Amino acid sequence: MATDTAMAAPPTDEYWERIYRWGPWVLLAVGTILSLASANLLMTPAERVSALVLVGAAVCWERWWWRRDKDAVYFTGRTVLAFVLTWLNPFFAFYAFIGYFDAERLLPERWMRVGLLSTAVTMAGSQSGGLPPSGLTMWIAFGALFVINSSIVMMMLRISAREETLTQERIDAIAELERTNHRLEQALSENEALHAQLVLRAREAGIDDERRRLAAEIHDTLAQGLTGIVTQLQAAQNTVDPVVAGGHVERAAALARRSLSEARRSVQNLLPQALEHGTLDEVLGRVVKMWEADSGVAAVFTVTGTVEPLHDDIGATLLRITEEALANVSRHAGAGRVGVTVSYMEDEVSVDVRDDGCGFDPSAGSVRGFGLRGMQSRAARVAGEVTVESERGAGTAVSVRVPLVRVGAAE
Repeated sequence: MATDTAMAAPPTDEYWERIYRWGPWVLLAVGTILSLASANLLMTPAERVSALVLVGAAVCWERWWWRRDKDAVYFTGRTVLAFVLTWLNPFFAFYAFIGYFDAERLLPERWMRVGLLSTAVTMAGSQSGGLPPSGLTMWIAFGALFVINSSIVMMMLRISAREETLTQERIDAIAELERTNHRLEQALSENEALHAQLVLRAREAGIDDERRRLAAEIHDTLAQGLTGIVTQLQAAQNTVDPVVAGGHVERAAALARRSLSEARRSVQNLLPQALEHGTLDEVLGRVVKMWEADSGVAAVFTVTGTVEPLHDDIGATLLRITEEALANVSRHAGAGRVGVTVSYMEDEVSVDVRDDGCGFDPSAGSVRGFGLRGMQSRAARVAGEVTVESERGAGTAVSVRVPLVRVGAAE
């Protein structure tokens, strides 16, 4: 019910419009009635006639401005009529009283105080017993009442100005809040779009990273395994000794089985099978021996420092890079001797693969193919780095260094 009543009530501005429109009429009527009732006591016959004429003039003045936009001319004419009527009978001050309400609305700012003080003069004259005051006592009373009326008017004017300022500040604050909310909504909308883009890019980056991982794993398992199988089968085909040929075929079959197993595990992103049953140095020792047997190149494996169990990702990275480096020696170096060294240091672990093969010139752009790029990419994923040193006729050295992350340290 309270809500319905509030919604049905007209706005405050509409109330004031009614006061501005009907107030002068009502107050003129009240002043006229009270003046008629007191005419015999306060007015001479000539003053009564003058008052009737002036009341008629006031009615005509109000009627003239009824359908027009009231302004300073209207306020001035009404104030003069009210002053003269109050001079004839103090009760006509009711008609002047409306000036307190609409002076601020009808007068320019520089004349507003003049209009209010003029109204205060009329009201003080009525309150002191009529204009002009008779005797010193009445003049003193008139002056005191004028000061009181003026003070009240000026105080109310300051209060009104302050209220207007506060109201304007509230309006400005609300407008600024609306603008801020609008900007916030825009920012939220942009953030949602940006978040969607970031999610999409992260998904695409994840897909690309997975593709690169699978490509590297396939290269390190299937490609190397197939290369070894082809080498063993060619060796079997080129020998006339059935026993030797059978050995090559058996090694080819073993390579095929191991490559198939590693390929399956790579697709499932599992730890290389060899690392599940030994430390990195043990696994690399076996890898070097198998490579020596398959390639026919003498290989020496060395471990320095205190051996420590490594985190799975670190061990897998070093194993794959070493396997790729050895595969490159088999394919390109034409080496007669290879050395593989695993070094455990205080805060990092490294693997160095050195050969005495033909070498190449790194600055001449000879470092091509997926192998070396794959090594560098693998090392970068675990914050490591791969360096390649080589010179034509002086062999090649591949060194990979990664942080020493122990088992459980990254969990």
